[in-house]
Amino acid sequence: MTDAPISILLVDDEPTLREPLAEYLAGQGFAVTEAASAAAARSTLAAITPDLVLLDIMMPGEDGLSFCRHLVETRKLPVIFLTARTEATDRIVGLELGADDYVVKPFEPRELVARIRTVLRRVARGPAPQHRSEDWHYTFEGWVLDPLKRKLTDPEGVRIPISTAEFRLLRALLDNPRKVMDRDLLLDLVQGRSAHLFDRAVDNQVSRLRRKVETDSRNPHFIQTVRGGGYRFAARVERVAPELDA
Repeated sequence: MTDAPISILLVDDEPTLREPLAEYLAGQGFAVTEAASAAAARSTLAAITPDLVLLDIMMPGEDGLSFCRHLVETRKLPVIFLTARTEATDRIVGLELGADDYVVKPFEPRELVARIRTVLRRVARGPAPQHRSEDWHYTFEGWVLDPLKRKLTDPEGVRIPISTAEFRLLRALLDNPRKVMDRDLLLDLVQGRSAHLFDRAVDNQVSRLRRKVETDSRNPHFIQTVRGGGYRFAARVERVAPELDA
């Protein structure tokens, strides 16, 4: 008895790309189901559960970003974006929504297969073991980060909204206070994946986070740039037990 082939849902409105790509992936041993829109993909998902979704961003009707949010929140499916959009901000938005990788058209099909296998290996390993560090709060100069609730409050007790990527970045820095963290390491910690060609993602997230925690984001006190090295969280960080009624 042989193992069932890996199932892929390919969602792209362009048949000139979708059909030959589906044929190529089938030749590589994958079981491919095609959908020309997010609506068609939703109908398909009522009948099957693929191992991975290849998803175009720019589609008529519901776009890929919206559909990705639905997949991550309701189905927990790994997603790789296929798109012609090359701007760094578009890539960052997709990754922040929970996509596992991002491939820019035109792409080499062999590279796509390699990325598919990389994502599937990572999913098969499962999440890293969770430690009890979530029971403790980080504090720095009156600021408090609650990792369990992902809540950041300033010294006056005002809650400061932060995105998932900003939370991951801040926590990575707080876990390594006064240490130089290079961009590659921060990418791995923030994105939770082996990111490719997204070094600007860290710089953009640092800029956004500075605007929220620094008095003067152009002259940062907490998150300092280390020329040629990366970033360093310069303040003293402590971990304290949360209040029982927090």
